[in-house]
Amino acid sequence: MGEEAVRRRIQELLAGGLATEVCPRADTPESVQGLIQRLREEAGEDLEARLVLAGFTLNPVLHGGIEQACETCMYYLVHRRWCELPELNLPVEPRWSCRLWRI
Repeated sequence: MGEEAVRRRIQELLAGGLATEVCPRADTPESVQGLIQRLREEAGEDLEARLVLAGFTLNPVLHGGIEQACETCMYYLVHRRWCELPELNLPVEPRWSCRLWRI
């Protein structure tokens, strides 16, 4: 499946009510490592499982006074609209968000 098709599938899943683990946000080194480990062990290449565990949303999440959107995350590749975090490695939209967001 091509990048645009995967992006559309993610949009459909999230707009269709896929319940994701938006909170707690992974904002400590320990919580980040724990979530990355869960992604490796529980999700693997399963798209829906990665979306659920990573807490994807179609809109930015406000956390700690900061709007957390993919477009402002250190893992976001602007020209490709891609999350390069190895455990996610997904096409994303700029205004989406996940709980692994980093400055």
